[in-house]
Amino acid sequence: MAEMNRVWRLRKRPVGVIGDDVLSFDQEPVPEPADGQFLMRMNYLSLDPTNRIWMSDMDQYMPPVAIGEAMRGVVCGTVVTSKHPDFAPGDLVSGLGSWAEYQIGTPGMLNKMGPLGGVAVADAFGLFAVVGPTAYFGLLDLGAPQAGETVVVSAAAGAVGSIVGQIAKIHGCRAVGLAGSDAKCSWIVEDLGFDAAINYKTENVASALKKACPNGIDIYFDNVGGDILDTCFKQMNLFGRIPTCGLISQYNATGAIPGPTNYPMILMQRLKVQGFIVLDYAARYPEAITALGGWMQQGKLKFRVDMYDGLEHAVATLRKLYTGENQGKLMVKVS
Repeated sequence: MAEMNRVWRLRKRPVGVIGDDVLSFDQEPVPEPADGQFLMRMNYLSLDPTNRIWMSDMDQYMPPVAIGEAMRGVVCGTVVTSKHPDFAPGDLVSGLGSWAEYQIGTPGMLNKMGPLGGVAVADAFGLFAVVGPTAYFGLLDLGAPQAGETVVVSAAAGAVGSIVGQIAKIHGCRAVGLAGSDAKCSWIVEDLGFDAAINYKTENVASALKKACPNGIDIYFDNVGGDILDTCFKQMNLFGRIPTCGLISQYNATGAIPGPTNYPMILMQRLKVQGFIVLDYAARYPEAITALGGWMQQGKLKFRVDMYDGLEHAVATLRKLYTGENQGKLMVKVS
């Protein structure tokens, strides 16, 4: 075992873009598990938009990371030593942990991954840990898609958005995605089966949506908030649904964020707008994993991991989420 542990710790609250001084990359002694715990060595670190929320002191769905604490993250790793009867060295585990090469695990926070059914560890972790259930429950529970309806999803070439569009197609819907480059637009249409794609950086989004959604929008799966949400409000059908998964366009804002100009459409079109956090559905994760795994085996669902090497590059890699450089699930390979 390594004599020292590598750990990212939060040193200050970010203002705007996550600067190099927000976290420090430290070397510390490897922790020792107490009774009922185990020591895990991280294999993969998931990088997610919510990392920026956890760094801030804004009102949020769980306590923010305290100054001086190890940065919180969704992790996958291998048990090294164990003082818990249900975990043995070599077991693969995943769950909510920290940005640390070695970390203490307890059941409930880190759990066994179970049989992978021939799926690579990185793919299984990337799809099943957070991304897949987020897309699955957000679209199916809150969006309640019906065959023939039109589903629009923002950040459609990202981890969650790319899965949302494919689930929409599986349920007989028209899927339209917004992405930030022509290459991403080509990928979601040609490889993932979306019916249409819009490059929001180069096209007039309102006009492009009217062309891509001639019968209006029944479900808008919102990952970004901001101007795109405001534009979609104007084209929602009666009793449309807007699952609000993320607001990534606003996370680095340094001033007051104006509300949507087209907010009255919620009343006029009798829209249902509901935010959700995937942890709300933790008890139902097996349902999502079974469905997602089945669709993968049937060739109906494709998944891309955007992998970078080295825990030391975690902060620089995380920033790619907020510039739109990633395509698919952004992860760091640690060991």
